[in-house]
Amino acid sequence: MVQPIDVQQLQQRYESGDRDFSNVDLAEADLSGVNLSNAVFAGANLEGASLRNATLINADFSSTDLSGADLAGADLTGANLSNAMLGGTILEGALLDRADLSNADLEVANLIQATLTQADLNQAILSGANLEAADLSEADLANAELEQANLTDASLENANLSGADLKDTTLKGTMLEGDDPSLAT
Repeated sequence: MVQPIDVQQLQQRYESGDRDFSNVDLAEADLSGVNLSNAVFAGANLEGASLRNATLINADFSSTDLSGADLAGADLTGANLSNAMLGGTILEGALLDRADLSNADLEVANLIQATLTQADLNQAILSGANLEAADLSEADLANAELEQANLTDASLENANLSGADLKDTTLKGTMLEGDDPSLAT
């Protein structure tokens, strides 16, 4: 069950050493620029929240709802976003432009219509992730694991895919302009 919490309570608990915010409700909260490294938000509701330029190194967002969240410029290095909802169906996908997701775990994450322009996804795990219609223009996907990911209608224009594992990846309708022409579908 998701428990409501306000931003001030969250920050006070974090400053006192508490890192477990599993199942909290922070929908629409403004957490721009905060440092919540190593915090656990597993199963939380952060739908529409602003985490712009936040420091979230090694944070756990597994199975968290981040639909429509603004994570632009956030440092999510090593974060666990497995099974997270970052995609849009009714709402727009999450905004992750210029976010640092290097070494992050996004396995089986929903990133439908997410904006990841110029995002750093170097060595990120995106196996089984749904990136349908996502914008990955100029993203760094070097050495990323994209095995069995869905990139249908995604934009990968000028993205760096060097060393990326694309085994069994769906690339139907994907825009790969500026990349290795051997990857075109």
